[in-house]
Amino acid sequence: MEKVFSSFDEAVSDIFDGAVIMVSGFGGTGGTAQNLIVALRDHGASNLTIISNTAGLASLMGFGTLPGHSAIDCGILIDNDQVDKLIASYPVSPSPSKINSFESHFREGKIGLELVPQGTLAERIRAGGAGIPAFFTPTGVGTELSEGKEVREFDGRSYIMETALKSDFALVKAHKADTLGNLSYKGTSQNFGAVMVRSSGISIVEVDEIVSPGQIESHLINTPALFVDRIVKK
Repeated sequence: MEKVFSSFDEAVSDIFDGAVIMVSGFGGTGGTAQNLIVALRDHGASNLTIISNTAGLASLMGFGTLPGHSAIDCGILIDNDQVDKLIASYPVSPSPSKINSFESHFREGKIGLELVPQGTLAERIRAGGAGIPAFFTPTGVGTELSEGKEVREFDGRSYIMETALKSDFALVKAHKADTLGNLSYKGTSQNFGAVMVRSSGISIVEVDEIVSPGQIESHLINTPALFVDRIVKK
């Protein structure tokens, strides 16, 4: 199966209304598939559920953005009224004077939120790719985050049950790919990408460079080709 796509628009062309989409990135633009996000905005799919660490703070705060470069993240999808629900751990700015598009939409009742602690979010995504339907964690016990969830005791400590997360698509940024789909990330930009590609139905990866098989040393391959469906060069 040919995995290399010629354009970002082509790579996202079958994303449908109501799709669940994982978007990699931590808080700034590092590890964020900016061109794929723009292509998805232009594609126009709506009623989306987005699973991401944040809800568009890069464009608001300028995190990880070089002078003269624009910050693009999933916030532009929210701006464009394409998102119905967000599953995230850090959806709003810590500053009351800086309101992002998610917060505006949430206050107006235009978007739903499932707030998930960051470590729990990472593990729920990992569990989805590992075939683990649920797990127990002490994080969130006794808070609003535990409401409606099963609670059990292990060794005298309370734990809440969290369920795995899966998606229809994942939009991920990597540094390098070979034509088979093996991926290598650069530094901390790996963040959520490596687990998201494993828990998605179709993984779409934006890369800086595409090389021939064998040109990525085996010990530098972070994600095996098995988990990668589409590659498009930045």
